[in-house]
Amino acid sequence: MPAPKSSTHIRFAAVGDIHVQKDSAGTLRSLFAEADETADALLLCGDLTDYGTAEEAHILAEELGAVHIPVVAVLGNHDYESGTPEVVADTLVHAGVRVLDGSACEIEGVGIAGVKGFGGGFGRGTLGAWGEPAIKLFVQEALNEAMKLESALAKLRTRRRIALLHYAPIVGTVEGEPAEIFPFLGSSRLEAPLLRYPMDAVFHGHAHRGTLEGRTINGVPVYNVAKPLLQRTRPDTSPFFLYELPREPVDEKTPADAQA
Repeated sequence: MPAPKSSTHIRFAAVGDIHVQKDSAGTLRSLFAEADETADALLLCGDLTDYGTAEEAHILAEELGAVHIPVVAVLGNHDYESGTPEVVADTLVHAGVRVLDGSACEIEGVGIAGVKGFGGGFGRGTLGAWGEPAIKLFVQEALNEAMKLESALAKLRTRRRIALLHYAPIVGTVEGEPAEIFPFLGSSRLEAPLLRYPMDAVFHGHAHRGTLEGRTINGVPVYNVAKPLLQRTRPDTSPFFLYELPREPVDEKTPADAQA
């Protein structure tokens, strides 16, 4: 039975990598219905479609039709496969989804910053912008996504903050995948903006065989909520991750608000 909604906490149901295909109609309704009953908002961490087609996006929009709680999403690499990610995003926006791409929103006093992210590796293995132009373009894309995340976080004025990504910002949550593909699963460049702002949690997907939970250098919890990972590691629970934060008093102002 779903847990009753709380008057003291706000609950987020987070999941990524649902990979909707043209024959997926009807396969996600029970998942979304349970999230709708259990949580106060639904967070979708990219790879929402399998090939990024308009047909797949419309099927997902139909599946989300019964969801009455706010839905916030970022796109993933699969949503770019057909070269028209804007079609996927626009279809979801018309269905009432808040699609973030270097932007932010607020749900019941919790600020959410979202960006797809990109690869490039972690720590000492991070790819540098040196050599061929193609390498420099790859690294620049990672830098652009990190700057977009920084910009989104800077927009938030809430005390509680969540980051929504597709690619991983730390190596801890991709462990379990073959080490050879770590550079294509995320980038430490995405972690840097998260260290400059007070954060409550970070959610991402992409690494299907990764690890559920890790932490940034300064201890912020990072959750890999790729649906295949959740189904494999928690087969007896619903394939979304439920996370809760205390509700903020409605009349409480952040320090930034007080100085405005």
